[in-house]
This record gives sequence, structure tokens and C-alpha cells, in this order.
Amino acid sequence: MLYRLTTPLKNSDIVKLKIGDKILLSGIIYIARDSAHKRLVDSIRKGKRLPFDIEGSVIYYCGPSPAKPGMVIGSAGPTTSCRMDPFTPLLLERGLKGMIGKGPRSRRVIDSIVKNKSLYFAALGGAGALISQYIKASQIIAYKDLGPEAIRRLEVEEMPLVVINDTRGKDLYRIGWKKFKRKEK
Repeated sequence: MLYRLTTPLKNSDIVKLKIGDKILLSGIIYIARDSAHKRLVDSIRKGKRLPFDIEGSVIYYCGPSPAKPGMVIGSAGPTTSCRMDPFTPLLLERGLKGMIGKGPRSRRVIDSIVKNKSLYFAALGGAGALISQYIKASQIIAYKDLGPEAIRRLEVEEMPLVVINDTRGKDLYRIGWKKFKRKEK
């Protein structure tokens, strides 16, 4: 199925979605990678305020290249998501509703996705230049010292995604691997 979603995401948006569903995502999302995730979690543990309202938010695991003149952002392809796994459950507990990246997630993260009624989406790896066309605005909002790993606020319009992990604990990667795994002779 194809769904159009707009951030911030609500439980009513999320619970109807299943693995394999195609999504066109619009609204505000945030870029954050490893170092930024560590700082976000450290802030939560110290009782400090986060640089954005995490409730209903979507984080895109990406380290964009510099924008060329006249462009909003450079190439903006997804990065490997498992590097954020140590930090993800706490962010989900605080209200994060969606994550965008590539590659499988740990069992701990999938269990947290179910518990917190969240979703993990995949963006097409290797298509960063194409994905950047769906980004209409980009602004660094925190941790500028991290360079490409700084937190950015993005405005996206109909960014194409696929649901990989849903609120039922299903995992499109694992199902796909089982389906297409070579049989031993």
C-alpha cells in the first residue's frame, strides 16, 4: 500500500502501517547520526532540554555532503542504522516515532519500536542525490561543531520510504532474507 504521512507522527498514523508499505513523507524531520545521538542521550540523562521537540518526530540517519550553489543540501543518502542502536530505545521512550536509514536493527531496537509504537523506514541507499530533491529546506539547529553530523532540521516533501519495522515487531529484512535464502543441496 502507499500512504502519505505528515510529521509530527501520531499513533493513529503508525499503527495501521505494515512492513513493505510505501510511504511519501512530508513535513519536518531531523538529521542526526552517531555523535549527535550520543549527545542527545547524554542530555536526556542529565535532565537537559533537547534541541528539538522529540515527541512525534522522525530522525533521518544521514551525513549530507555540502550543498552546491543554489541547492538546499548536497547528496543526502541514508547511513547504516545499527550504529544508532545503543541510543535508540531511550529516544523512542521520549517520543521519537520514526527513524529513517538503511540496514537491519537489533532485536532490542525492534522490541522498543513495538513497545513505543514507532516505525523504522528505509530510504534507498546509494541514491543520495535523488533523495536530496525531496528536501525543500535545511538548517543546522544543534552541534554545529560536529560538521556533517550536526543536527539539521529538514523540510521534506513526499520523501519516498518503505516500512522495514512496524509496531507488530515484523522485520522486512529478516522476512526477505528467509524468502530468498539459497537452499543447501
